Amino acid sequence: MSCIYSPSFSASPSVLTKSAVNNTRQSKFLSVRCTVSEISVEPKVSGVSEPLLLSAVRGERVDRPPVWLMRQAGRYMKSYQLICEKHPSFRERSENVDLVVEISLQPWKVFKPDGVILFSDILTPLPGMNIPFDIVKGKGPIIHSPLRTAADVDQVREFVPEEFVPYVGEALGILQREVNNEAAVLGFVGAPFTLASYVVEGGSSKHFSKIKSLAFSQPQVLHSLLQKFTTSMARYIQYQADNGAQAVQIFDSWATELSPVDFEEFSLPYLKQIVDTVKQTHPQLPLILYASGSGGLLERLPLTGVDVVSLDWTVDMAEGRRRLGSDIAVQGNVDPGVLFGSKDFIAKRIHDTVKKAGNSKHILNLGHGIVVGTPEENVAHFFEVAKDIRY
Repeated sequence: MSCIYSPSFSASPSVLTKSAVNNTRQSKFLSVRCTVSEISVEPKVSGVSEPLLLSAVRGERVDRPPVWLMRQAGRYMKSYQLICEKHPSFRERSENVDLVVEISLQPWKVFKPDGVILFSDILTPLPGMNIPFDIVKGKGPIIHSPLRTAADVDQVREFVPEEFVPYVGEALGILQREVNNEAAVLGFVGAPFTLASYVVEGGSSKHFSKIKSLAFSQPQVLHSLLQKFTTSMARYIQYQADNGAQAVQIFDSWATELSPVDFEEFSLPYLKQIVDTVKQTHPQLPLILYASGSGGLLERLPLTGVDVVSLDWTVDMAEGRRRLGSDIAVQGNVDPGVLFGSKDFIAKRIHDTVKKAGNSKHILNLGHGIVVGTPEENVAHFFEVAKDIRY
């Protein structure tokens, strides 16, 4: 369900509304229930010709925060579980156009979020870079031949998305046509240090001892690998934008395993290079940066040049706003565990987050991905509450 709101509302036969205005401190929340599936606001606020999310990122006046959730399409949905039974291989699900489109649209059809994110994985480009991998149920990603030497890195090819992942471009084009600007189509990539962590460690890691050993004993080898990922991911973002992505999120999940001084050497300059490269060809494309556990690095993240910093739930939203400054948009940052609470509790946390974020340049989201086992009805309630909010 989606909401329609207009200060000079004129009813039509297809619209049934029920409004309640609830003043909470300085915030105003308007509950509106509708039977139609598009967002309509006053022209002076934001036009229907483009998604609400894009207007919010640019700092234009919007009547509510746009909302989508990380891991929006995935294991918490029964419809996704049914697909998994028929297609047990994650690689198959994420590399088949029809399945990618179907899975990406599952939450769109049920919840009508303001962002529809491509169903894929940050490791999807690896085979095209001559790095074989697999995703094993219960174990996660497995890199069959971890990269540990200069000779290993020499074998890594720069990524040509048109050649190796044409299904991504095709799926994004279909998604944009299906969603038809009622929401923003989101692409995403992995950041260089995070991708390097996987391929050096051989998969997920708890201590990151192998990549840190490489960084601190043979930094030139790691820098060579990071540069290849940087060039490749910039090209991948451009490819996604050319094929329908209206915003792209960069996941640097493991960069926060670095100390600030090491982040400034092994992550920050490469993220900045990606942003600078993409902005040369796609200056209007919003770029979002997410790094889990980023509280200790927060002031450094805007230095990358991204348009949006996505906060995890360990940072208070009001504090994050102060530390980041008013020039950059923020995303987040409700604790995913909140979705296991009561409906009243979920609503309270949403309102608290929105109040602290303010009425400009905020995308409502979780501070991490949806947790497996989250009740679908609570996800539905999250979206219903979020879309009833009015600044």
